[in-house]
Amino acid sequence: MVLQLIIFAALAAVVLFQLYSVLGRRVGRQPEENTAPGATAAPLARPEPALDDLSGGGVSLSGLAAVKARDPAFDLSRFLTGARSAYETIVRAFASGDRAALTNLLSPPVMKAFDGEIAAREAAGRTESVEFLHAPRADLDKAELEGDLARMTVRFLAEFRSRTKGPEGEGVDDRRTAELWTFERNLKSRDPNWTLVHVDAAEA
Repeated sequence: MVLQLIIFAALAAVVLFQLYSVLGRRVGRQPEENTAPGATAAPLARPEPALDDLSGGGVSLSGLAAVKARDPAFDLSRFLTGARSAYETIVRAFASGDRAALTNLLSPPVMKAFDGEIAAREAAGRTESVEFLHAPRADLDKAELEGDLARMTVRFLAEFRSRTKGPEGEGVDDRRTAELWTFERNLKSRDPNWTLVHVDAAEA
């Protein structure tokens, strides 16, 4: 019995010694090892501020964060809802040749391009109307800010039915489109409306 107690005590002493050796050992490089003699320790890197916390004070902002900083009332969800409504209105007005409805929604260069297409259709004796099969999908693709001028590029996915009449007869065409529309607005302006300044094709 005494011999067993001596053996257990010896084993316990070995285990405790190994634990002390492991717990007392330094693993990896220590902070004081990273600093050369006579040099000061490098300051810790500051974490990047969250986008919602950026106010523009001494911080360079870009994209959507810059727009929100310049216009705290800007709401992306509400903007996309308005952009979707503008998209449907413009597509229908362009198809029907409603220049009056287009004038206040388009920049002069875009209006000129749309008017040229409408005039060509009228000269060919053709008319057109569209019917959306589903509500268009609108997603923000890019946001930019230059001074007080904000530009928001929205990617639209839409399915609609086009009905045409012309010298060749009547036709019905179901279309699926993917486009990038860029809207622009001066954030200092009292006019809350955004103007369409560019249209480009996108991948579906």
